[in-house]
Amino acid sequence: MSVENAPEGLVDDFARRGSGVTGKIGIVFVHGFTGSPASMRSWAEFFAARGYTVRLPRLPGHGTRWEDLNQVTWEQWPARVVEEIDELHKTCDSVFIFGLSMGGGTSLYVSAHHGEKIDGIVLVNPMIHIPGLAIKFAPVIARLKASLPSVGDDIKRPNISEYGYDALPTRGVVQLNRLLKSSRSTLGSIKKPLLLFHSKDDHVLTVSNTEIVMAEIGSARKQRVELLNSYHVATIDYDADQIFENSLLFVQEITGIR
Repeated sequence: MSVENAPEGLVDDFARRGSGVTGKIGIVFVHGFTGSPASMRSWAEFFAARGYTVRLPRLPGHGTRWEDLNQVTWEQWPARVVEEIDELHKTCDSVFIFGLSMGGGTSLYVSAHHGEKIDGIVLVNPMIHIPGLAIKFAPVIARLKASLPSVGDDIKRPNISEYGYDALPTRGVVQLNRLLKSSRSTLGSIKKPLLLFHSKDDHVLTVSNTEIVMAEIGSARKQRVELLNSYHVATIDYDADQIFENSLLFVQEITGIR
């Protein structure tokens, strides 16, 4: 299902101010390429219901028309995430960053360049590279075709959608590849605790993405959890509860606040 079919407000920015002791803990949620905040909304609401302060931005070029994703530069995505982190720090003592797919690559870039603002990282099927020879021709393809077939909605649960684009913007892919190269080059500088969820059956990304992150990140504390009943967009798939509960435990262990 495309953006046009999304329930009102589901693909827009989402934010909730927390309360009590957990209100001083903030989390920014970062969605994936061609996706929308819909893929992270239930995760953000899970934490908001427990008093945490949450912010879920719609990244530039997303949630509108696929043509808009051909008009942005990769630097705009981490810049938007940093803005959200800075907003959280106005009221929060600790801040975490949660990313899905390209949102994982973006989260890693931000963590490498703004590590002093981050207390922990949670990733779901993170994207860190585009393997194969085809990506080398992406700039040429982008000049010839504005879009390719969509890769969205890789979800095992029936009748569930992340409400992303029904096309893959080619110039956006060029920018995506630049982001991923920059993110990977700085993985070793990241020292914050990492919790990573990987779907065994992912039809969008190869397992090499997870393997690269786990092998090259500089974090001393890093854990990989296998998801056995979800596809790529696992945050709204059958294993969502496992992701939510384990990420909650991760935040509680690091902050010491329950």
